[in-house]
Amino acid sequence: MASVWRCVVSRFPKIRFPEIRFTKIRLPKIPNPDIPNSQALLQLASAKAVFPSLITVLVLSLWTTGARNDEPVPPLPVVVAETTVRPAPTPPPSRDVLRLRDDLSALLDTPALRSAEWSVLVVSLDEKDTLFARDENRFLAPASNMKIATTAAALHFLGPEFRYQTFVFADGPIENGVLRGDLILYGTGDPGISDRFYRDGTEVFESFSKQIADAGITRIEGAVVGDATYFSGPELGPEWDPRDLNEWFAASVSALSFNENIVTLQILPSARLGFPPRIETIPFGFPLDVSNQAETVSDRPRPNLWLDRVEPTARIRVDGEIRQGGPDIWRRLTVPDPAVFAARALREVLISNGIAVRAPERAVHDAAESKITGRESWAPRLIDGDEPSLLAHHTSPELLQYLTVLNHESHNLFAESIIKTMGKIVTGEGSFEGGARAVQVFATSEAGIEEDQIMAVDGSGLSESNRTSAGALVGLLQHVAISDNWDSFVSTLPEAGRRDLRRMYGTRAARNLRAKTGTIDGVSALTGIVTTRDGETLLFSILSNELRSTDAAKRVEDRIGARLADFLRNGAPTS
Repeated sequence: MASVWRCVVSRFPKIRFPEIRFTKIRLPKIPNPDIPNSQALLQLASAKAVFPSLITVLVLSLWTTGARNDEPVPPLPVVVAETTVRPAPTPPPSRDVLRLRDDLSALLDTPALRSAEWSVLVVSLDEKDTLFARDENRFLAPASNMKIATTAAALHFLGPEFRYQTFVFADGPIENGVLRGDLILYGTGDPGISDRFYRDGTEVFESFSKQIADAGITRIEGAVVGDATYFSGPELGPEWDPRDLNEWFAASVSALSFNENIVTLQILPSARLGFPPRIETIPFGFPLDVSNQAETVSDRPRPNLWLDRVEPTARIRVDGEIRQGGPDIWRRLTVPDPAVFAARALREVLISNGIAVRAPERAVHDAAESKITGRESWAPRLIDGDEPSLLAHHTSPELLQYLTVLNHESHNLFAESIIKTMGKIVTGEGSFEGGARAVQVFATSEAGIEEDQIMAVDGSGLSESNRTSAGALVGLLQHVAISDNWDSFVSTLPEAGRRDLRRMYGTRAARNLRAKTGTIDGVSALTGIVTTRDGETLLFSILSNELRSTDAAKRVEDRIGARLADFLRNGAPTS
């Protein structure tokens, strides 16, 4: 090689090498080195492919430099051009596909929905072709179809077998059965400590009580402290409608949850006319700030009673009339502070099992004040010295069960707890913002969705600021379909014609189509999978905004779902 180079130099002794300027090639950032980033690797590979071209330019520059200096220029080497392979032209759609497109277009163009904005895409998972598209890249609010992205990202980052852990620590020495300090209840985001997965809502806390008793503790000198500092930031989602904040579907999202952060008010008529009704809270008589202005009357066939609360931390006003001898009135409300709520529940269980607790419950929300967050002592092991020591812990069911609740019931608390968990693990920030970044990383870097096709704000879709397109949602489905998580993902989706998707009865879509619904003011959505008459698997997404009636949009969604289930690629559909 050296002799060759000497030969070249001897032939061109006076070549003046031009100044070479190097241009920085901006490579994609990988947010976490432990997380595979296929999109970044693809971009890196494409960047590397640029270097042969740069070398070619440099060689040509050397040759032309000699010419500019009136030096003899040898003939350029012969370059054999590569043959360009052109893809085969796409065959025209069959009559069956054209008929399907006409039918779906007619459904979308119904006069009742002329003002609607649509983003619709139907593709074949088997044939890899597009059967129908209308503004598939239009950026719209997806409502609860945002849970499609949350579920896909959670299966990728956490895995279907992920489990939450909840711990109880002793913050003080234990002497002669007395804990001379606080008992710390520390959560890492588990939303499932309720009667949904257990015999009753307190089963987990009963287990804690037993483990504490087994440690020899009979009295706690301090308080039961609910530590919710594993998550950060606000507990209410960004831009959630204030009108929703008292409702169960907009419960505060805390690292420490109990009873899905809901308390039930039971309002009972008084035995005496003219007196206010009795109000009880379930469970445990949890204290709420209630102003009871209602009155018990005798001549009302129906109660005329209402509750008013500006936001979860404000006073509840009960006003109106309730009929004596009439039925009780039940109302579920979100709790003002989930960590206090959980600590109160554990305290009541301990007392009922003979373990005295001296001080009232309290909560910690600032990580700087936590004895656990940011310290080694949060790990599930015994700690010596002055650090809190582990007394008890609980392991949740697998994440797949939680994702099933999330999609079958469109459960917002589960969605938001999971997205905050992803934020903590993927970005180091267990907040709405951190979780949204994790979803964005998954969608763009793993699933290959364009950045301008998805904007995640929360995990549930409750915020009107979430944006995506039918194309992006179908793209997510396509990505999951080639992963090991496909069967798990499909199992989380409700099935048409059954309890959690009571639609499309009497059609081929019933017990066939699986999809996630979505509804907020002026928005309706349906995204999922369906099998056709001849066994072909289709992926679809239907988003509509600017609706006067979501009911009308849902009727169109149902007819589209039924039409897709009835599709036959090589024959005419039956009525």
